[in-house]
Amino acid sequence: MNKSTMRDIDERTNLAGNSMFELLLFRLGEAPGTDRRELFGINVFKVREILVMPEITAMVNSPPAVMGVANIRGQMISVINLPQIVGTNPTKGLGILLVTEFARTTQAFAVEEVNEIVRLEWKQVLSAEGRGGGLVTSIARLDGAAENTRLAQVLDVEQILRDVFPEQQQVELEATSKLHLPAGTVVLAADDSAVARMMIEQGLKGMEVPYIMTKSGQEAWDRLKAMAAEAESQGKTIRDKVALVLTDLEMPEMDGFTLTRNIKQDPRFSSIPVVIHSSLTGTTNEEHVRKVGADAYVAKFVAEELAETLRRVLSR
Repeated sequence: MNKSTMRDIDERTNLAGNSMFELLLFRLGEAPGTDRRELFGINVFKVREILVMPEITAMVNSPPAVMGVANIRGQMISVINLPQIVGTNPTKGLGILLVTEFARTTQAFAVEEVNEIVRLEWKQVLSAEGRGGGLVTSIARLDGAAENTRLAQVLDVEQILRDVFPEQQQVELEATSKLHLPAGTVVLAADDSAVARMMIEQGLKGMEVPYIMTKSGQEAWDRLKAMAAEAESQGKTIRDKVALVLTDLEMPEMDGFTLTRNIKQDPRFSSIPVVIHSSLTGTTNEEHVRKVGADAYVAKFVAEELAETLRRVLSR
């Protein structure tokens, strides 16, 4: 790895330490029934490289949204037609390929054009849940709280992969062994992706673990403080209520790094184990997880590995 790459990674890791991240903005063509070209975004940490569209070999009997495979640096990578999935019309053609790495997989997304990389605070990002966008986890206000800020839709890439390759995204529940928590306690979990929440819930149910599921770091943090107040009123501590916190990293309003830091810096909560469960794989993220004080890191999504990590952390 060259020095400039290391410098980029260090800089991005430092951003995460300050509740910030970088979003790659791109366009997918005209929205249905309009001539508007909406902005979409993906966390830069998930993007391995950006290429001018290479030659694509169409594969027999591939899923409808898969254009074929591209030979990129000797690796055969599936190319997904992102405009087709979100229902836009790329009148300028599909000129750019985003090669992404997350959730233990490498795949490429064909897009119309790439615009820029913007640096944002997580509090500029609002949950899209309940706003009608099934493939969108959140909406980024690119110019902050300005009245007429530009908006970018942050795509739920976990959901997209599950839709395109359902057979690869099955959760193996049978392999999961039971996990015993201290009596009366729960796992407090946070994830902004609906499909990730479903998979986590299936995994925790398979382990017969009681849990509370939240949709963002902010919601988990608010819930933790409320549970601490309730415990105090009953003459108990938060450890009588919460055995462990399981959190995603990328979440609107408050990310997993900030949630972990908040927990570990608060004397009421610092002894609660925190496990980070993320599709942002790689040693850089794991290193930063250690810096913010998390007790473990597990990549999405293998139920048995999640169970083993939770078991290891709880037995300490």
